[in-house]
Amino acid sequence: MISASAPGKLYIAGEYAVVEPGHRAVLVAVDRFITVRVTVAEHAGRITSDLYATRSLTWYRRLEDDVLEVEEQFDDYVVSAIRVVEQMVREKGGSMRFFDLDVSSELDDGSGRKLGLGSSSAVTVATVRAVAGFYGLPLDDMAVYKLALLASDAVQPIGSGGDIAASAFTGWVGYTSPDRAWLRRERAGTNTGNGLSRLVAGRWPLLEIHRLPSPGLSLRVGWTGAPASTPRLVAGVQAGAHRTDDAAYTAFLSSSENCLGALVQALRENDTAEISHRIEENRRLLSDLSRTSGITIETPQLRRLAEIAQEHGAVAKSSGAGGGDCGIALCPPETDTAAMCAAWKKASIHPLDLSVHFHPEVTP
Repeated sequence: MISASAPGKLYIAGEYAVVEPGHRAVLVAVDRFITVRVTVAEHAGRITSDLYATRSLTWYRRLEDDVLEVEEQFDDYVVSAIRVVEQMVREKGGSMRFFDLDVSSELDDGSGRKLGLGSSSAVTVATVRAVAGFYGLPLDDMAVYKLALLASDAVQPIGSGGDIAASAFTGWVGYTSPDRAWLRRERAGTNTGNGLSRLVAGRWPLLEIHRLPSPGLSLRVGWTGAPASTPRLVAGVQAGAHRTDDAAYTAFLSSSENCLGALVQALRENDTAEISHRIEENRRLLSDLSRTSGITIETPQLRRLAEIAQEHGAVAKSSGAGGGDCGIALCPPETDTAAMCAAWKKASIHPLDLSVHFHPEVTP
Protein backbone atom coordinates (compact mmCIF):
# COMPACT_ATOMS: atom_id res chain seq x y z
CA MET A 1 0.00 0.00 0.00
CA ILE A 2 1.13 3.53 -0.80
CA SER A 3 -0.21 6.30 1.43
CA ALA A 4 0.10 10.06 1.02
CA SER A 5 -1.45 12.94 2.95
CA ALA A 6 -1.94 16.59 2.05
CA PRO A 7 -2.90 19.38 4.46
CA GLY A 8 -5.73 21.84 4.33
CA LYS A 9 -5.05 25.52 3.87
CA LEU A 10 -6.10 28.99 4.96
CA TYR A 11 -5.64 32.28 3.17
CA ILE A 12 -3.90 34.97 5.19
CA ALA A 13 -4.21 37.75 2.58
CA GLY A 14 -4.56 38.34 -1.16
CA GLU A 15 -7.96 36.76 -1.76
CA TYR A 16 -9.75 37.57 -5.02
CA ALA A 17 -6.80 39.48 -6.47
CA VAL A 18 -4.80 36.24 -6.71
CA VAL A 19 -7.26 34.73 -9.20
CA GLU A 20 -5.89 37.24 -11.72
CA PRO A 21 -2.58 36.16 -13.35
CA GLY A 22 0.53 37.61 -11.74
CA HIS A 23 -1.13 38.63 -8.47
CA ARG A 24 -0.05 37.52 -5.03
CA ALA A 25 -1.41 35.87 -1.92
CA VAL A 26 -0.07 34.58 1.37
CA LEU A 27 -1.42 31.28 2.70
CA VAL A 28 -0.67 28.69 5.35
CA ALA A 29 -1.04 24.93 5.42
CA VAL A 30 -2.80 23.61 8.52
CA ASP A 31 -2.52 20.34 10.41
CA ARG A 32 -5.69 18.67 9.21
CA PHE A 33 -5.27 16.32 6.30
CA ILE A 34 -6.74 14.35 3.47
CA THR A 35 -5.08 10.95 3.15
CA VAL A 36 -5.09 8.82 0.00
CA ARG A 37 -4.16 5.13 0.09
CA VAL A 38 -3.44 3.13 -3.05
CA THR A 39 -3.38 -0.68 -3.24
CA VAL A 40 -2.91 -3.05 -6.16
CA ALA A 41 -6.05 -4.35 -7.91
CA GLU A 42 -6.84 -6.52 -10.94
CA HIS A 43 -9.16 -6.05 -13.93
CA ALA A 44 -10.75 -2.88 -12.49
CA GLY A 45 -10.10 -0.27 -9.83
CA ARG A 46 -12.27 1.30 -7.18
CA ILE A 47 -12.20 4.82 -5.73
CA THR A 48 -13.73 5.03 -2.25
CA SER A 49 -14.35 8.35 -0.54
CA ASP A 50 -16.71 10.04 1.91
CA LEU A 51 -16.59 12.96 -0.54
CA TYR A 52 -18.81 10.95 -2.92
CA ALA A 53 -22.53 10.66 -2.39
CA THR A 54 -22.32 7.06 -3.66
CA ARG A 55 -19.24 6.33 -1.47
CA SER A 56 -17.40 4.59 -4.32
CA LEU A 57 -16.75 4.53 -8.06
CA THR A 58 -15.46 1.70 -10.22
CA TRP A 59 -13.02 2.46 -13.01
CA TYR A 60 -11.64 0.57 -16.00
CA ARG A 61 -9.26 1.30 -18.85
CA ARG A 62 -10.14 2.21 -22.41
CA LEU A 63 -8.95 -0.50 -24.77
CA GLU A 64 -7.64 1.95 -27.34
CA ASP A 65 -5.25 3.92 -25.10
CA ASP A 66 -5.30 2.41 -21.56
CA VAL A 67 -6.62 5.70 -20.11
CA LEU A 68 -8.70 5.56 -16.93
CA GLU A 69 -12.44 5.55 -17.55
CA VAL A 70 -15.08 5.57 -14.82
CA GLU A 71 -18.29 3.57 -14.97
CA GLU A 72 -20.37 6.71 -15.52
CA GLN A 73 -19.68 10.00 -17.27
CA PHE A 74 -17.90 11.56 -14.33
CA ASP A 75 -14.97 13.90 -13.81
CA ASP A 76 -13.72 14.98 -10.43
CA TYR A 77 -10.46 16.00 -8.78
CA VAL A 78 -9.36 12.45 -7.95
CA VAL A 79 -10.05 11.08 -11.42
CA SER A 80 -8.39 14.08 -13.05
CA ALA A 81 -5.31 13.76 -10.79
CA ILE A 82 -4.92 10.07 -11.63
CA ARG A 83 -5.09 10.85 -15.35
CA VAL A 84 -2.38 13.54 -15.30
CA VAL A 85 0.01 11.43 -13.21
CA GLU A 86 -0.54 8.41 -15.46
CA GLN A 87 0.17 10.54 -18.52
CA MET A 88 3.53 11.41 -16.99
CA VAL A 89 4.17 7.71 -16.27
CA ARG A 90 3.36 6.77 -19.88
CA GLU A 91 5.68 9.45 -21.22
CA LYS A 92 8.49 7.97 -19.12
CA GLY A 93 7.85 4.46 -20.45
CA GLY A 94 5.87 3.06 -17.51
CA SER A 95 3.09 0.50 -17.81
CA MET A 96 -0.40 1.15 -16.52
CA ARG A 97 -1.76 -0.89 -13.62
CA PHE A 98 -5.06 -1.24 -11.81
CA PHE A 99 -5.38 -0.10 -8.23
CA ASP A 100 -7.91 0.74 -5.56
CA LEU A 101 -7.77 4.23 -4.09
CA ASP A 102 -9.27 5.19 -0.74
CA VAL A 103 -9.74 8.78 0.44
CA SER A 104 -10.20 9.82 4.07
CA SER A 105 -10.64 13.41 5.21
CA GLU A 106 -10.16 15.41 8.40
CA LEU A 107 -11.31 18.63 6.72
CA ASP A 108 -14.85 18.58 8.10
CA ASP A 109 -16.50 18.96 11.48
CA GLY A 110 -17.03 15.24 12.00
CA SER A 111 -20.58 15.29 10.64
CA GLY A 112 -19.58 15.92 7.03
CA ARG A 113 -19.79 19.72 7.02
CA LYS A 114 -16.70 21.13 5.35
CA LEU A 115 -14.68 23.68 7.33
CA GLY A 116 -13.49 25.71 4.33
CA LEU A 117 -9.94 24.35 4.53
CA GLY A 118 -9.56 23.48 0.86
CA SER A 119 -10.64 19.86 0.59
CA SER A 120 -10.61 19.95 -3.22
CA SER A 121 -7.00 21.10 -3.38
CA ALA A 122 -5.87 18.74 -0.61
CA VAL A 123 -7.46 15.67 -2.21
CA THR A 124 -5.90 16.59 -5.56
CA VAL A 125 -2.42 17.02 -4.07
CA ALA A 126 -2.72 13.83 -1.99
CA THR A 127 -3.88 11.86 -5.02
CA VAL A 128 -0.97 13.14 -7.13
CA ARG A 129 1.52 12.15 -4.42
CA ALA A 130 -0.04 8.73 -3.77
CA VAL A 131 -0.42 7.68 -7.42
CA ALA A 132 3.08 8.96 -8.26
CA GLY A 133 4.39 6.91 -5.32
CA PHE A 134 2.51 3.84 -6.56
CA TYR A 135 4.24 4.11 -9.94
CA GLY A 136 7.63 5.05 -8.47
CA LEU A 137 7.54 8.48 -10.14
CA PRO A 138 9.71 10.96 -8.19
CA LEU A 139 8.20 14.43 -7.85
CA ASP A 140 9.41 17.54 -6.03
CA ASP A 141 6.96 19.98 -4.49
CA MET A 142 6.82 22.15 -7.61
CA ALA A 143 6.01 19.18 -9.85
CA VAL A 144 3.29 18.09 -7.40
CA TYR A 145 1.83 21.61 -7.52
CA LYS A 146 1.93 21.75 -11.33
CA LEU A 147 0.30 18.36 -11.86
CA ALA A 148 -2.33 19.11 -9.22
CA LEU A 149 -3.10 22.50 -10.79
CA LEU A 150 -3.47 20.93 -14.24
CA ALA A 151 -5.79 18.29 -12.77
CA SER A 152 -7.82 20.89 -10.87
CA ASP A 153 -8.07 23.24 -13.84
CA ALA A 154 -9.69 20.50 -15.91
CA VAL A 155 -12.49 20.25 -13.31
CA GLN A 156 -12.86 23.79 -11.92
CA PRO A 157 -10.98 26.45 -13.92
CA ILE A 158 -11.89 29.52 -11.87
CA GLY A 159 -9.52 29.07 -8.93
CA SER A 160 -6.11 30.68 -8.43
CA GLY A 161 -4.14 27.59 -7.46
CA GLY A 162 -2.99 29.21 -4.23
CA ASP A 163 -4.68 26.52 -2.15
CA ILE A 164 -2.85 23.85 -4.15
CA ALA A 165 0.47 25.63 -3.60
CA ALA A 166 -0.10 25.75 0.17
CA SER A 167 -1.05 22.08 0.28
CA ALA A 168 1.97 21.05 -1.82
CA PHE A 169 4.65 23.25 -0.22
CA THR A 170 3.18 23.60 3.32
CA GLY A 171 4.12 26.14 6.01
CA TRP A 172 3.73 29.85 5.26
CA VAL A 173 3.61 30.26 1.50
CA GLY A 174 4.00 33.29 -0.75
CA TYR A 175 2.24 32.64 -4.05
CA THR A 176 1.92 34.45 -7.38
CA SER A 177 -0.61 32.95 -9.79
CA PRO A 178 0.50 31.84 -13.27
CA ASP A 179 -0.79 32.90 -16.67
CA ARG A 180 -3.68 30.46 -16.96
CA ALA A 181 -4.49 31.32 -20.60
CA TRP A 182 -0.89 30.44 -21.56
CA LEU A 183 -1.09 27.29 -19.46
CA ARG A 184 -4.27 26.05 -21.15
CA ARG A 185 -2.77 26.64 -24.60
CA GLU A 186 0.32 24.68 -23.61
CA ARG A 187 -1.73 21.92 -22.00
CA ALA A 188 -3.72 21.46 -25.20
CA GLY A 189 -0.50 20.52 -27.00
CA THR A 190 0.73 17.90 -24.54
CA ASN A 191 -1.20 14.87 -25.74
CA THR A 192 1.67 13.37 -27.75
CA GLY A 193 5.29 12.56 -27.00
CA ASN A 194 6.75 14.01 -23.81
CA GLY A 195 4.60 17.14 -23.87
CA LEU A 196 3.33 16.96 -20.30
CA SER A 197 6.75 16.13 -18.87
CA ARG A 198 8.24 19.13 -20.65
CA LEU A 199 5.42 21.37 -19.47
CA VAL A 200 5.88 20.32 -15.85
CA ALA A 201 9.66 20.72 -16.03
CA GLY A 202 9.54 24.13 -17.72
CA ARG A 203 9.05 27.63 -16.37
CA TRP A 204 5.46 28.90 -16.14
CA PRO A 205 5.03 32.62 -16.86
CA LEU A 206 4.31 34.73 -13.75
CA LEU A 207 4.26 31.74 -11.35
CA GLU A 208 6.17 32.12 -8.09
CA ILE A 209 5.94 29.93 -4.98
CA HIS A 210 8.21 30.28 -1.97
CA ARG A 211 8.21 29.39 1.68
CA LEU A 212 8.04 32.33 4.06
CA PRO A 213 9.34 32.44 7.65
CA SER A 214 6.81 32.07 10.45
CA PRO A 215 6.10 35.45 12.11
CA GLY A 216 6.14 36.21 15.81
CA LEU A 217 2.34 36.19 15.82
CA SER A 218 0.31 33.11 16.63
CA LEU A 219 -2.48 32.01 14.31
CA ARG A 220 -5.98 31.39 15.63
CA VAL A 221 -8.89 30.29 13.46
CA GLY A 222 -12.63 30.69 13.95
CA TRP A 223 -15.27 28.83 11.94
CA THR A 224 -18.66 30.41 11.38
CA GLY A 225 -20.42 27.12 10.74
CA ALA A 226 -21.80 28.55 7.49
CA PRO A 227 -20.47 26.90 4.30
CA ALA A 228 -19.45 29.02 1.34
CA SER A 229 -18.95 28.20 -2.34
CA THR A 230 -15.64 29.65 -3.51
CA PRO A 231 -16.30 29.26 -7.27
CA ARG A 232 -19.71 30.94 -6.94
CA LEU A 233 -18.35 33.80 -4.84
CA VAL A 234 -15.33 34.41 -7.06
CA ALA A 235 -17.45 34.39 -10.21
CA GLY A 236 -19.98 36.71 -8.58
CA VAL A 237 -17.37 39.20 -7.38
CA GLN A 238 -15.64 39.30 -10.76
CA ALA A 239 -18.89 39.72 -12.66
CA GLY A 240 -20.20 42.35 -10.25
CA ALA A 241 -16.97 44.33 -10.18
CA HIS A 242 -16.63 44.39 -13.97
CA ARG A 243 -20.29 45.21 -14.43
CA THR A 244 -20.32 48.19 -12.07
CA ASP A 245 -16.85 49.69 -12.11
CA ASP A 246 -13.86 48.31 -14.03
CA ALA A 247 -11.67 51.16 -12.79
CA ALA A 248 -12.40 50.30 -9.16
CA TYR A 249 -11.55 46.64 -9.81
CA THR A 250 -8.27 47.63 -11.46
CA ALA A 251 -7.50 49.87 -8.48
CA PHE A 252 -8.29 46.97 -6.12
CA LEU A 253 -5.83 44.71 -7.95
CA SER A 254 -3.11 47.36 -7.81
CA SER A 255 -3.69 48.12 -4.14
CA SER A 256 -3.76 44.44 -3.26
CA GLU A 257 -0.46 43.88 -5.04
CA ASN A 258 1.17 46.74 -3.13
CA CYS A 259 -0.28 45.47 0.14
CA LEU A 260 0.92 41.90 -0.44
CA GLY A 261 4.38 43.07 -1.45
CA ALA A 262 4.68 44.94 1.83
CA LEU A 263 3.22 42.01 3.78
CA VAL A 264 5.71 39.52 2.33
CA GLN A 265 8.58 41.86 3.18
CA ALA A 266 7.25 42.30 6.72
CA LEU A 267 7.01 38.52 7.13
CA ARG A 268 10.60 38.12 6.00
CA GLU A 269 11.70 40.73 8.52
CA ASN A 270 9.31 39.52 11.27
CA ASP A 271 8.00 43.07 11.56
CA THR A 272 4.87 42.22 13.53
CA ALA A 273 3.50 45.77 13.58
CA GLU A 274 3.76 46.02 9.79
CA ILE A 275 2.26 42.55 9.36
CA SER A 276 -0.75 43.61 11.43
CA HIS A 277 -1.06 46.86 9.49
CA ARG A 278 -1.08 45.03 6.16
CA ILE A 279 -3.67 42.49 7.34
CA GLU A 280 -5.94 45.39 8.34
CA GLU A 281 -5.32 47.02 4.97
CA ASN A 282 -6.20 43.83 3.11
CA ARG A 283 -9.42 43.55 5.09
CA ARG A 284 -10.35 47.11 4.05
CA LEU A 285 -9.58 46.34 0.41
CA LEU A 286 -11.85 43.29 0.51
CA SER A 287 -14.59 45.41 2.10
CA ASP A 288 -14.30 47.93 -0.75
CA LEU A 289 -14.42 45.09 -3.29
CA SER A 290 -17.54 43.74 -1.62
CA ARG A 291 -19.28 47.11 -1.98
CA THR A 292 -18.17 47.45 -5.61
CA SER A 293 -19.28 43.97 -6.62
CA GLY A 294 -22.42 43.71 -4.50
CA ILE A 295 -21.28 40.33 -3.14
CA THR A 296 -20.99 39.80 0.63
CA ILE A 297 -17.46 38.74 1.55
CA GLU A 298 -17.37 39.61 5.25
CA THR A 299 -20.60 38.28 6.77
CA PRO A 300 -21.89 39.62 10.10
CA GLN A 301 -20.33 36.63 11.87
CA LEU A 302 -16.96 37.20 10.22
CA ARG A 303 -17.15 40.87 11.12
CA ARG A 304 -17.87 39.94 14.74
CA LEU A 305 -14.95 37.50 14.70
CA ALA A 306 -12.63 40.33 13.65
CA GLU A 307 -14.09 42.77 16.19
CA ILE A 308 -13.61 40.32 19.06
CA ALA A 309 -10.02 39.67 17.97
CA GLN A 310 -9.35 43.41 17.89
CA GLU A 311 -10.80 43.79 21.39
CA HIS A 312 -8.15 41.30 22.56
CA GLY A 313 -5.26 43.01 20.79
CA ALA A 314 -5.12 40.78 17.71
CA VAL A 315 -5.65 41.55 14.03
CA ALA A 316 -8.20 39.52 12.07
CA LYS A 317 -10.06 39.15 8.79
CA SER A 318 -12.03 36.68 6.71
CA SER A 319 -10.03 33.90 5.09
CA GLY A 320 -10.51 32.80 1.51
CA ALA A 321 -13.61 33.73 -0.43
CA GLY A 322 -15.54 34.73 2.70
CA GLY A 323 -19.29 34.53 2.65
CA GLY A 324 -19.00 32.13 5.61
CA ASP A 325 -16.42 29.47 6.42
CA CYS A 326 -13.41 30.71 8.44
CA GLY A 327 -11.75 33.86 9.71
CA ILE A 328 -8.16 34.15 10.92
CA ALA A 329 -6.60 36.13 13.75
CA LEU A 330 -2.90 36.87 14.16
CA CYS A 331 -2.14 37.34 17.83
CA PRO A 332 0.88 38.97 19.49
CA PRO A 333 2.32 37.17 22.55
CA GLU A 334 0.38 39.36 24.99
CA THR A 335 -3.02 38.37 23.51
CA ASP A 336 -5.16 36.32 25.88
CA THR A 337 -6.11 33.81 23.18
CA ALA A 338 -8.17 31.70 25.60
CA ALA A 339 -10.36 34.71 26.42
CA MET A 340 -10.62 35.62 22.74
CA CYS A 341 -11.71 32.09 21.81
CA ALA A 342 -14.21 32.07 24.68
CA ALA A 343 -15.71 35.30 23.31
CA TRP A 344 -15.88 33.75 19.86
CA LYS A 345 -17.83 30.82 21.30
CA LYS A 346 -20.33 33.21 22.92
CA ALA A 347 -20.83 34.73 19.47
CA SER A 348 -21.46 31.25 17.98
CA ILE A 349 -18.06 31.21 16.28
CA HIS A 350 -16.26 27.91 16.72
CA PRO A 351 -12.51 28.10 17.47
CA LEU A 352 -10.65 25.44 15.50
CA ASP A 353 -7.69 23.66 17.04
CA LEU A 354 -5.30 24.21 14.14
CA SER A 355 -1.58 24.81 13.79
CA VAL A 356 0.55 25.63 10.78
CA HIS A 357 1.86 22.42 9.21
CA PHE A 358 5.32 22.09 7.70
CA HIS A 359 6.84 19.15 5.89
CA PRO A 360 10.55 19.07 4.92
CA GLU A 361 10.88 21.11 1.77
CA VAL A 362 11.32 18.93 -1.31
CA THR A 363 13.28 20.70 -4.04
CA PRO A 364 14.80 19.56 -7.35
